[in-house]
Amino acid sequence: MNTLAEYFHMGGYAMFVWPAYALALLGLSGILTLSLRSWKAREQEFSGLKAARDSQSENTP
Repeated sequence: MNTLAEYFHMGGYAMFVWPAYALALLGLSGILTLSLRSWKAREQEFSGLKAARDSQSENTP
C-alpha cells in the first residue's frame, strides 16, 4: 500500500502532475464534444441537401 501512496504522491510533484492530467482530460473531452456536435450538424445538413436534390429530381421530367 505504501508504493501506491508513493505513486499518487509522484515524488513530490503531485500538485503539478494531477492538475495537468485534469486539464488534459478536460481539453480532450471538450474537443470530443465539439467534434460530435459538428458531425451531427454536418449530417443534418447533408440529409437536407440530399432531400432537396431528390425532390428536385422528382419534379424534373
